[in-house]
Amino acid sequence: MSVESVRAFFAARAPDIHVIESDQSSATVTLAAQAFGVTPERIAKTLSLRVGEQVLLVVTCGTARLDNKKARAVFGGKPRMLGAEDVVAVTGHPVGGVCPFGLPTPLPIYCDRSLEAFDEVVPAAGSINSAVRISPRRMAELTDAKWVDVCETASAKEDAVS
Repeated sequence: MSVESVRAFFAARAPDIHVIESDQSSATVTLAAQAFGVTPERIAKTLSLRVGEQVLLVVTCGTARLDNKKARAVFGGKPRMLGAEDVVAVTGHPVGGVCPFGLPTPLPIYCDRSLEAFDEVVPAAGSINSAVRISPRRMAELTDAKWVDVCETASAKEDAVS
C-alpha cells in the first residue's frame, strides 16, 4: 500500500518520475546503493524525528549523520528518532522505505544541504525495495521542503580532523 501512495503522488505531481523496484532489499543505505547501482552518498535517506510535540522529516545524504547541536538550533529543541511503529503510523511507510512522498497527512519536510552536492539522488519510495531517481531541488519543490543545515557529512568530519 505504501509504495502505491508514492506512485499516486508522482502520478498527480510529476508523471515523468517513476518508481523503480529491485529484487533485493534496499532497506539500508548500503543495500540501497547496491540495489540501485549508486554510491551510498547518493542515497537520500529520510529521518523521522520528533522535536517536542512536532514530528518532521529530514532528507539527507546517505552517509551524513544528524548533528544534534545544529538540529537543536534549527528546530528549537532536541530531535529524537521515532520508533518503528511511530514511523509507520505517521508516514505510512515502513522503516527502510520511508520517504517524503505519498504521506497520509502533511508533515514538515526538510532537505539537508548535504544533498546539494548531487545532481541526482535516490530516495526510497515507500517500501524496502523501491526508490526513485530525482534531483534534490525537484524533490524539495515537490514536497514543499525547506533547506536546512542539520547534518554532518563524512568529508566534513575528515576536514575537521585534519
